[in-house]
Amino acid sequence: MENILEIKNLNKKYDNFELKNITFNLPKGMIMGFIGENGAGKTTTIKAILDIIKAYSGEIKIFGLDNQQNESKIKEDIGVVLDDMFFPEILTPNDISNTMAGIYKNWDTKMFYNYLKEFSLLANKQIKTFSKGMRKKLEIATALSHHPKLLILDEPTSGLDPIARDEVIQIFQSFIEKDDCSILLSSHITTDLEHIADYITFINHGEIILSKTTNELLDKYGIVKCGEKEFMGIAKKDYIKYKKNKYEYEVLVSDKKDFKEKYNIAVIDKITLDDLMVLMVKGEE
Repeated sequence: MENILEIKNLNKKYDNFELKNITFNLPKGMIMGFIGENGAGKTTTIKAILDIIKAYSGEIKIFGLDNQQNESKIKEDIGVVLDDMFFPEILTPNDISNTMAGIYKNWDTKMFYNYLKEFSLLANKQIKTFSKGMRKKLEIATALSHHPKLLILDEPTSGLDPIARDEVIQIFQSFIEKDDCSILLSSHITTDLEHIADYITFINHGEIILSKTTNELLDKYGIVKCGEKEFMGIAKKDYIKYKKNKYEYEVLVSDKKDFKEKYNIAVIDKITLDDLMVLMVKGEE
């Protein structure tokens, strides 16, 4: 399968934080959910991909091209929404469209105004009058309106109510159905990712600790809830992490079927991405 984004051994060191050997691939035509705690390294990784931060080691290729050596060729085909992104508040959506038409060869004014209508955004109102959710919708409309092949989105549904989030997610799904486009989507709203992401990549303390298909995670992984005596009978090699609660143990396993057969346990709970994050970060080995 052809990859639209390839990251290999990405390292970046700060005084109090470090990205360590970040490696993962995003196949063409797929959505990858990028998850982790605040401060885990999601935004730093995204900014390295976009060549916003410099002086890192490793290799980043987008559309098969080195992201630093081919920045001008690449940027035309990338749509971006960053969590700390902002437009000057005195501008209007009309101003944004006029500006972007001078930046992107493929800027589609008609598409932009269609999104404004769909999102109920007034084209002649200054951005300072917009709510946080409205500003996020404007950023999404802008990112989509120059026909990118890759969307890189950092918390794109932050500040949106459930109805607006569903509307935006449907737009993202429509986006990848055409021309083998792809999305790298960082989000704390993991329920959204469970519905739309083909892959999940999990970063913790600057390191990738997991990168798998969403189906494998949600179908094969599970949580065993048991007492202390049962837990002591489980071999360490047969679980990933565990967490001791007041009355029981929660044990993360990577293959529910194999575990059931080996330990004759009748019920193993399905896992959510929230469960996975908590146990991977807070659990013990």
